[in-house]
Amino acid sequence: MTYEGPNAVPSRRNSPSSRVAARLIGLGSWLPSRVVTNADLSLTLDTSDEWIRTRIGIATRRMADRDTATSDMAVEAGSLAMKSAEVAHVDAMVLATATPDHTVPSTAPVVAHRLGLPCVPAFDVGAGCSGFLYATTVAAGLIHSATARTVLVIGAETMSAIINPTDRTTAPIFGDGAGAVVLTAGRAEDAGALGPVAWGSDGEHTDAICIPDGGSRRPPARPTADDNGRYVHMQGSEVFRHAVRRMSQAAKDAASATGWGTDDIDRLIVHQANARIGAAVADALGIPPERVPSNIAHVANTSAASIPLLLTHAAAEGQLTAGNRVLMACFGAGFTWAASTLTWPENLKPFAGNGPALSGDRQGHVDRPGVSTDLEGGLS
Repeated sequence: MTYEGPNAVPSRRNSPSSRVAARLIGLGSWLPSRVVTNADLSLTLDTSDEWIRTRIGIATRRMADRDTATSDMAVEAGSLAMKSAEVAHVDAMVLATATPDHTVPSTAPVVAHRLGLPCVPAFDVGAGCSGFLYATTVAAGLIHSATARTVLVIGAETMSAIINPTDRTTAPIFGDGAGAVVLTAGRAEDAGALGPVAWGSDGEHTDAICIPDGGSRRPPARPTADDNGRYVHMQGSEVFRHAVRRMSQAAKDAASATGWGTDDIDRLIVHQANARIGAAVADALGIPPERVPSNIAHVANTSAASIPLLLTHAAAEGQLTAGNRVLMACFGAGFTWAASTLTWPENLKPFAGNGPALSGDRQGHVDRPGVSTDLEGGLS
């Protein structure tokens, strides 16, 4: 795997060790059973089904019950990914999440324990909605360096735990869920091998998506003006502009590093943040909508779980088939962003627990004309 961008390390493509790559062999996802519709939200929020569908592209979302935490969903998705890969053991586990069970300890070790992986190194990666591609990049590095041969990567979020249910700017956007992949050592030319990654961050915009309270800056024991500081706050218009620009550029960089042009890309898998953002990124890349699977209408924005959930659902419904050249891109709090590529492997059997359909019925469709320039309101 090569690393592109302003902080890129030198490419190793021409060295003997560049033949080693992380290869996708397992894929699974899990969603809570509880479905929350836009009509449900409109009972307590000043909003409507039409407004949410038109502005954000979401019809329903899944929400965990009070007894379900991030680790519970991560265990379900991880178990299904290992079943898909037909493996009973991995050498390491990486969990991407912005909603860990506890501030301390990390959630990954308990997930590994519950999956029957004793003493396996397991750790969390926090990069917001970019967390899954950050985690796969770390896993690929472990494989490339021969530190591990097979790695389980999970993206899991209980976004309902950090969203203010009375905030109409964030409550309609997010949902809960988990997705996972199993990566193993292979060759760079193998189908399923992860390609070059383009990634980065810009801490100047930390406040654009932020939970003010609960960390060392404003510890929970310190009194604050109100309780709202423990929920996600979002500057929608700023996030929209940066998300489209950063994801589009990272996607171009990753595709170029792989040697792909726009016409070579069979499927664009973009983080399901907002239907307008996804459409704008596709427009910026010149990729037609029929090559851009989406499940945001039925699962909403699941943060770090977004890309593995979409991969699983698209594969399960036949929208990802052997030989497809896939470009993945994401953007999240921090700001962080990442993009990478892979050619879809043969005989990969996805397992989607409680999985919904993709947005083929266009319930979450947002008209494409103007989406790349209509930034008013952003994500709100």
